[in-house]
Amino acid sequence: MATSGIKLADTDEKIFIGKGEETAWLTLALANRHGLVTGATGTGKTVTLQVMAEGFARAGVPVFAADIKGDLSGISEVGEAKDFILKRAKEMGLTFQPDQFSTVFWDVFGEQGHPVRATVTEMGPLLLSRMLDLNDVQEGVLNVAFRVADENGLTLIDMKDLRALLDAIAPDGSKKPADDEEDPLAPIRKAAQSYGNVSKATVGTIQRQLLVLENQGGAKFFGEPALTLKDFMRTDRDGRGMVNILVADKLMQSPRLYATFLLWMLSELFEELPEAGDLPKPKLVFFFDEAHLLFTDAPKALMDKIEQVVRLIRSKGVGVYFVTQNPIDVPDKVLAQLGNRVQHALRAFTPRDQKAVAAAAQTFRPNPKLDTARVIMELGKGEALVSFLEGGGTPSMVERVMVRPPSARIGPITPEERKAIMDASPVKGKYDTAVDAESAYEIIQKRLAGTAAPADGSAGGEGGGILGQIGSIASTIFGTNVKRGRMSTGQVIARSVTRSVTDKVIGGVAADLGKSLGGSVGGSIGRALVRGALGGLLRR
Repeated sequence: MATSGIKLADTDEKIFIGKGEETAWLTLALANRHGLVTGATGTGKTVTLQVMAEGFARAGVPVFAADIKGDLSGISEVGEAKDFILKRAKEMGLTFQPDQFSTVFWDVFGEQGHPVRATVTEMGPLLLSRMLDLNDVQEGVLNVAFRVADENGLTLIDMKDLRALLDAIAPDGSKKPADDEEDPLAPIRKAAQSYGNVSKATVGTIQRQLLVLENQGGAKFFGEPALTLKDFMRTDRDGRGMVNILVADKLMQSPRLYATFLLWMLSELFEELPEAGDLPKPKLVFFFDEAHLLFTDAPKALMDKIEQVVRLIRSKGVGVYFVTQNPIDVPDKVLAQLGNRVQHALRAFTPRDQKAVAAAAQTFRPNPKLDTARVIMELGKGEALVSFLEGGGTPSMVERVMVRPPSARIGPITPEERKAIMDASPVKGKYDTAVDAESAYEIIQKRLAGTAAPADGSAGGEGGGILGQIGSIASTIFGTNVKRGRMSTGQVIARSVTRSVTDKVIGGVAADLGKSLGGSVGGSIGRALVRGALGGLLRR
């Protein structure tokens, strides 16, 4: 196959993906317009993902990718000049040059990579409800729990914190206390009931769902030290982007946990990164494998906001690439945001398969030289139909290409090789040991033992917490802590406006305070007051 004098190698502006009648280049300046890699099992999706990840890393762009089968781990080791690789390189007019890429392994369970943790507060009630598969009533009670925790200085870090809080807000109808007996948790229960009926049965249902999550290993995800997303956005000493691999073979046994975890990561990136506009290359590229799990059984409101976050995170310099078998696995609203497409072979054995082929063909800009729907079913292993954005952001005509061979190893690495990489990791020791700081569980236990301040924080002790103190000061300044009475419509509107201003001011105070305190405690305080970008979007 002739090369037409074109140097088939990555440049400072483009990544070389494959070669057919035309050369397939992925433009770095347009890589944050997101993308889609689809195809049936065994058609070469993982190799294509590796080729793209290698190209981004060479260009100095950090990469995050979920590794479902373990095959992607080979990117960390030097490629091997095997016969089939040399043959393909020769057919494409390439000289195979072995390479390897700086890699950091992550694992929610902490077994094959550095532990990945988030606090319950960071996750927020919306995503946690999705993870627990709660209905609207149960989600409402969980929102009440988070609100009560914010107002009473009860930092939610791990699962035992959330369990203790749910027990605290549940009505206690077992016995009526004597006149001289005071319930230490009565203020918390009263605060919860002020937001609506919180029944013991609903709290019990949420507790049972938490047990299911714990049995799936989800409890290991919640805790400290919490993940700092800036650790994903590193370059190595040669200026290449670090390749962050999430070991997901075990995580995939809990598909809802997997999908919610990656959605949380997207929302955190959206919240933390500043607006960047159009950059010469992305700040980070995020590969979401088995992407259909994100959309399966998702309620319409969540689907709408996922589309909104995917669209808006582009301006933060983050490119999101969904990897799945069929393009119909991705909703149309999200699919419309994915400008860079790689389509491997699909097989049309069933009516659904035929629909998938037709849908895939219709998403490409037509090429008069190709019958797109027919070619999709004829593609061999390693072949793909591609259409990348070009010029002013318009998609190129679909082309049939042979994907270039990766430079690093194809296939999994050995446990010994993985251990050596983790021992030399730039984050070694930062996340490997869990820390159990004082939080809601410990504070509630102290109140039950009579050694902590009351729940309203009036004594200024541990019970009130810094959140309660900030809220009290702000409420006094803005007058939003006045007792509820019979108010006119105008007074209700004025109170709402005032509280809106208060929330914005406190958000700024919380952000500054979080920075000054540092660490996960500061971050938890900031997020407790301003729940997070995705949660905010979903409540607008």
